Amino acid sequence: MNPNIERLKLIFIAIFAVAVVGVGVWQVGWIIPQKNCEKAHKWWDGGERVCATPILVSDITGRVITDEKALAEAKKAIGRPEAAPKAAPKAE
Repeated sequence: MNPNIERLKLIFIAIFAVAVVGVGVWQVGWIIPQKNCEKAHKWWDGGERVCATPILVSDITGRVITDEKALAEAKKAIGRPEAAPKAAPKAE
């Protein structure tokens, strides 16, 4: 067989192998951690590859969200569970 064809065959096999390894590293290093982070209702920063926990601004500033509907929507947006409703005290 022509030696040029053999050389080209090896070059294409090498390029294919490098591409397969690159796709594997991309999946394991970036895509899988991103999906796991998003399943946990956290924020994924692809540039730094960091999974961060979202917090409400009211947690930092100490100001309370007075509207119950807005508070429930804000907690739902960051993935916090709803607080159990408090039972009324028994009348004696």
